[in-house]
Amino acid sequence: MTTDGRPASLSARLSRAGFADAPRAERLFQDAALAAVVDDPVGALSGALSDVADPDLALLALAKIAGAVASDERLRNLLRELLAGPGPARDRLLAVVGASIALGDNLTAHPDHLAVLLDDAPGTGVDRAVVRAELLVAVGADPQAPVPVAGLVGGAAIDAMRRAYQRRLLRIAASDLSAPEPLTRLPGVAAALADLAAAALEASLAIARADLADHGLGVRLAVIGMGKCGGRELNYVSDVDVIYVAEPVDGVSEDDAMAVGARLAAGLARACSTASGEPALWPVDAALRPEGKNGPLVRTLASHRVYYERWAKTWEFQALLKARHLAGDAALGEEYVATVNPLVWSAVQRENFVVDSQAMRRRVEENVPVAEADRQLKLGVGGLRDVEFTIQLLQLVHGRADESIRSPNTLTALAALAAGGYVGREAAARLAVCYRLLRALEHRIQLYRLRRTHLMPTADADLRRLARSVGMRDDGAAGLLDRWRSVRRDVRRLHEELFYRPLLPATAQLSTAEASLAPEAARARLAAIGYLDPSGAMRHIAALTEGVSRRASIQRQLLPVMIGWFAEGADPDAGLLAFRRLSDELGTTHWYLKLLRDSGTAAQRLARVLSTSRYVADALARSPESVTWLAADADLTPRTYERLAAEADAALTRADDPTLAGTMLRALRRRELARTAAAEVLGVVTGARAAQSLSVAADVALTGALRVAAWEARREHGLEVDPTRLLIVAMGRLGGREMGYASDADVLFVHDPVAGVDPTLAQQFALAVAARVRHMLGAVGPEPALEVDADLRPEGRNGPLVRSFDAYAEYYERWSSPWESQALLRARPVAGDPELGERFTALVAPMRYPVGGLDASVVKEVRRIKARVEAERLPRGVDPARHLKLGRGGISDVEWTAQLLQLQHAATVPGLRTTSTLEALDAAAAAGLLDPTDAQTLTEAWELASRMRDAIVLWTGRAGGSQADVLPHDRRSITGIARVVGYPPGSGGELEDHYLRTARRARAVVERVFYA
Repeated sequence: MTTDGRPASLSARLSRAGFADAPRAERLFQDAALAAVVDDPVGALSGALSDVADPDLALLALAKIAGAVASDERLRNLLRELLAGPGPARDRLLAVVGASIALGDNLTAHPDHLAVLLDDAPGTGVDRAVVRAELLVAVGADPQAPVPVAGLVGGAAIDAMRRAYQRRLLRIAASDLSAPEPLTRLPGVAAALADLAAAALEASLAIARADLADHGLGVRLAVIGMGKCGGRELNYVSDVDVIYVAEPVDGVSEDDAMAVGARLAAGLARACSTASGEPALWPVDAALRPEGKNGPLVRTLASHRVYYERWAKTWEFQALLKARHLAGDAALGEEYVATVNPLVWSAVQRENFVVDSQAMRRRVEENVPVAEADRQLKLGVGGLRDVEFTIQLLQLVHGRADESIRSPNTLTALAALAAGGYVGREAAARLAVCYRLLRALEHRIQLYRLRRTHLMPTADADLRRLARSVGMRDDGAAGLLDRWRSVRRDVRRLHEELFYRPLLPATAQLSTAEASLAPEAARARLAAIGYLDPSGAMRHIAALTEGVSRRASIQRQLLPVMIGWFAEGADPDAGLLAFRRLSDELGTTHWYLKLLRDSGTAAQRLARVLSTSRYVADALARSPESVTWLAADADLTPRTYERLAAEADAALTRADDPTLAGTMLRALRRRELARTAAAEVLGVVTGARAAQSLSVAADVALTGALRVAAWEARREHGLEVDPTRLLIVAMGRLGGREMGYASDADVLFVHDPVAGVDPTLAQQFALAVAARVRHMLGAVGPEPALEVDADLRPEGRNGPLVRSFDAYAEYYERWSSPWESQALLRARPVAGDPELGERFTALVAPMRYPVGGLDASVVKEVRRIKARVEAERLPRGVDPARHLKLGRGGISDVEWTAQLLQLQHAATVPGLRTTSTLEALDAAAAAGLLDPTDAQTLTEAWELASRMRDAIVLWTGRAGGSQADVLPHDRRSITGIARVVGYPPGSGGELEDHYLRTARRARAVVERVFYA
């Protein structure tokens, strides 16, 4: 009905039913031939046709078929029965003619094939032997004969075979197109198509034998399926890739047998693909044979074996993964497969196997014509080849040690890879859905005209039909394209994650015994690559890999490679032990082993940090979730002050307990120390940037601690507001933003009473805050301590912990010593009142940047103090050349030299007014106060000594002790430190020589500049 209540026109009703050309549809419904087989065609069929992929196409096909059967009562009754009413038979017919113009034309040419659609027997899940027998019988051959020979010959035989093929293809398509879930039905359809192709090859071989006088009985010929046919995942229209293997029967020479075999192979191919009364099936492609098109068409088994052992390329072994007997001599075919299989699964050990496979995929992609690139379902980005190459490479790398993943079928192999832990369950599920959709689209596109194509259509009508044919009727053309693009993105992402895993080439380089962790081979390998306790290492490996759990399975993939990566560190035994402990802690989580398996960097980075740095190993054990940082440089990059301050602010705002607040601040700092340490060991950050990161973490901790301590002091004193302004001034390496992992936080505590407040109360309040800051950050607790050291304050330990601003001013004016001016060069307000910080900076400026520089007596005093430090503070028995801080050419030498230049010239050289040692050296060189070569020498010495000082902490895991600043003598330690610094394995002596040489050069500059 229309909106005004009048009956809608037929044309309008047909438009609403999905007909694109309603006027033509109206005429076709009135076709006399159609009316002869269907009563009231519009009423009987319009509703059912609205459900098919293309209602217009289906109606036109029905009219043509009705016309074809008009003169044959039997066939007319057959069509009438099919269209008599709702039911599976009618659904099959309409689904077929609504999706495929080619199948509709075939039914018009051969209306007797309608009987196939009336039969409820399925087209999928049929025994291969049944299909084989069906096609052999069609050409008059005995399916039970050892060597079937066709009873028909020539064109009659070929056409009979092709008609039988058409009937079976129609049955398969009917099952496919009428399935409510096309993606679920897909694997069965692809397998049925492969079985039909194999049967056609068998019948074609029987035809070829019939053309020979002796039927070619002097040769045993087997047809080996490759590619999709070999994997039982064939398309509707595809080249069928084959390889022929032949053997002479007794009494026949090899040359004669190969000649006959070649004639049989050629005859087989002609039966499938040459012109005849019935359309050709598909090309039979033997280009995957040894030597390709340049090689003989038929070879003996021995010839195949020799070729693959000596001359085959990487891609040929990948192709052989799909090899399966299809037709001809079954025993010979199985023998061929048994012969090449060991070669397939050992091919991964060939040099550059993985790299070659990856390069081959890139070449395939690069060779796609530009005009087709965005339409390719098969070869382009995010296409079928991405899925297939990914799965095949994973199979070839891991399949030599795991027979469960050797299936030639893509979806079966993917399921096995997921079950074995080689691919994550979610990734495998997504990849399988994407692959099914891409294959379903490919099938529907090919079915339309039964032509070989892998390109998405561009016309709206074609896209609409395609969408409806795969169950996306409501989505339409636009929805189909959106989903296809989404699938392409997902496939490419998963392909890049899996196909380029660093584990793959590393695993490929191992022997089969090493890859399988065979005990004797593994123990021998451990000893050979540097493990000091191979037996202990084997116990760790056994504990991680024993059992049938998914966790153990993934460890069996990781460990063959990771034990080699551990050996690249200075202490592989400790690395493996730390890995076991970490795995025991995290192994049951959903993300840990998945991250190590799937990430491009995490597993190798984890192996490196665990075997190189006990400090990082301990940090990861304390906070195992930090392992996730290793997957991306961005997660290892030091956090800015603003980011950490915001995090600390949010945490302190939530906290209502001072002890908990302090713990949270220390935990934040501990996390950032761990992040920086891991980044430094991995070379993501080095030197000054790492020191700055450690200093930022300390700055944030001090700022937060001051906030909490002031709050607690107010509560204790019953105050609403602070009675005095508070300031923490960073000194020493903290002031210079040059902290190391073992550095204390050198500070000064300053306060300035609010006007009208009792000075005694203000002092008591400030002292309570300072004491609480030191206790909060430095006391023994669940998180690492940050010692807050105020010994650089006026009068040192003998003076008050906190002074007022006025007290500092009075002290510096009356009693300050040269060493205090030197110490104040590093003064940097770090927490508290910003205005007070500015005032303090202005207060100390004349002391650290004295107008007119230093007089000779002060310079002499500075040099005297430095000489005294060298003589008295250097630990007894330590070689001065090996002490990184106080030794000759060490950190102290460089810093005192830079600071003397600052005291002498900063008043007139603004660039020298910096708390940074390296910035001061640069400024001195720029101002002509220091030869640029000397500045570079001092910079290199300071950076190297600082890095080695940190490296000692990272290597040993100890942040203190008498040897923390001493270059060790023992080879193992110096080698470990060298690995932390970034030297290659076994370069400890090289690092030692480099440091001693650099320090000597720096000391020469110090003697010339500082002691001049």
